[in-house]
Amino acid sequence: MSKAGAYLRNHVCIGLMLCMGVFGLGACSLSNNAPALSGTPVKIGTSISTSGDFSDDGKALQQGYQLWQDEVNSHGGLLGRPVQFDFLTDDSTPEKVTENYQKMITVNHDDLVVGPYSTRLTVAASAVAAQNNYALIEGAGTAPAVFAPQYQDLFSVSLPATSYLKSFVYYILSLPRDQRPKTVAYASSDDFFTQPQIDAAKALLDANGVQKVYYDIYSADNATNDTYIQEADAIIKANPDVVILGTGGQQDCVAYIQEFEKQHFNPRAIIATAGPDQGDQFTGPLGGPQFAEGVFVPNGGWYPEAQTFQNAQFVQDYVAKYGGTPNDISADTVEAYSVGQVLEQAVTKIHSINNAQLIQELHADTFNTLQGPVQFAKDGENTIAVAFLFQWQNGKLIVVYPNYSAQENPEFPKPPWP
Repeated sequence: MSKAGAYLRNHVCIGLMLCMGVFGLGACSLSNNAPALSGTPVKIGTSISTSGDFSDDGKALQQGYQLWQDEVNSHGGLLGRPVQFDFLTDDSTPEKVTENYQKMITVNHDDLVVGPYSTRLTVAASAVAAQNNYALIEGAGTAPAVFAPQYQDLFSVSLPATSYLKSFVYYILSLPRDQRPKTVAYASSDDFFTQPQIDAAKALLDANGVQKVYYDIYSADNATNDTYIQEADAIIKANPDVVILGTGGQQDCVAYIQEFEKQHFNPRAIIATAGPDQGDQFTGPLGGPQFAEGVFVPNGGWYPEAQTFQNAQFVQDYVAKYGGTPNDISADTVEAYSVGQVLEQAVTKIHSINNAQLIQELHADTFNTLQGPVQFAKDGENTIAVAFLFQWQNGKLIVVYPNYSAQENPEFPKPPWP
């Protein structure tokens, strides 16, 4: 077994053991024998993007917080007190977020604060929390910029951006040497979320002898459809075994795949950081799911059928409250709910909402969430989160790696385009 394969196996086993260890703690905190709610509410402040670039994500994040509030209050609140969110709205700008967190802490005197949406806004929120010695548990800021200040009171419950592609890399490196790809091409925008994923994958593959034949980072602000076609043509010319794309969503990913199909370029594997996970919005422009066959996409640690802590109840509660189907649940909603789970477990353990004690507890223990087990590094990263690897197979997007969660074996090499 390769070093990468052994690392993933050990890492996953540790995570699963820790998951089992904290299950009892979380379950106790939700006991139906919890005392009736009484006393002054525990006020939890957060900034929600209701307008601007992140308005859709902000709505989904707020749904997660509200759903967790309903759940915790139905089982005794925090320390017998009801939870009450203090939602302040922002326009998706760091300036407004800074103003909101200052108000929550110094004017509204909220007991606790949790994170907003996105890396950019989390950077602003975490600075205010640090100045006031408040713990900031968050789930939507995972890029390196969030962790760079090394704040001791920042805690990100989600998979770090630099880890998203690791399961794909570990799978590639787990292949027998005579089947392992020899060359790889990388293309990504300079987006704060996509480029770290690409560079982390490149570092691992470089170290294990998979040769780079193309690498380009282009401006996210100036990218057009022509940009993606030009990048795709350059990749085709390099003729790699594997293509790793730092895509932001449906538009750029579809443009790449369409050009590959048009030029009859069929590498042994293609993975894109975003886009293939958007269902028929991705497959429709391609001509149907058969044109997506074999395309990989990483996943940050959750899907509706995941066998994670409280997930079945969460999915049921979401559909009951907001309607739709489990497939309509946004990752933003999952991240917010996971924040609440960690907060609840920590407060229950120390029997206090004192921020200084809470910060100590968050650094000392392991927690469990919809996204799997959580353990925080000094800078706030979740060190034991593991990405799932998804692939389009027979018209469905399914889990194919790690092995303990796989619904099918990965298709490798990728089948030819129809």
